[in-house]
Amino acid sequence: MSRGIDYGNLMHEAMRGLIQKVLIGVAERGLPGDHHFFITFDTAHPDVELADWLSDRYPGEMTVVMQHWFDALEVTDEGFSVTLNFGEAPERLYIPYDAIKTFVDPSVEFGLKFESPDDRDDGDDGPGQEAADEDAEDEAPEDHKDAEIVSLDSFRK
Repeated sequence: MSRGIDYGNLMHEAMRGLIQKVLIGVAERGLPGDHHFFITFDTAHPDVELADWLSDRYPGEMTVVMQHWFDALEVTDEGFSVTLNFGEAPERLYIPYDAIKTFVDPSVEFGLKFESPDDRDDGDDGPGQEAADEDAEDEAPEDHKDAEIVSLDSFRK
């Protein structure tokens, strides 16, 4: 009795592996050229670690920017830790890969979007709340190109 191939979960696993490989390279060599990342994640995920004031301010999801200043990037098989600057207040975050909702590198118009069945059912396509390192806030919105988001919906029956 075959249950079939779960392509959706296999794709999510591969996409999380891609994020891990990219972050390992950044941890070893830094961000090359104009590359930078917008990472949206579920702040309510049980394994996310962030300061209480950040989880209070962003109770559902949060978008962080890794661009001009970040420190102590540590990448594991389950997630990554990084120190980011929030208005002159450095804070350490731990983000497991399965808490990530989107991973975007606007410098090359690349993006990944992880969807759960709940995401598809609620019809909410609105933007998430954002928190950015201070230097990234200086960029004008028109400086950012739209990133291509890869959605798994087109592959589902």
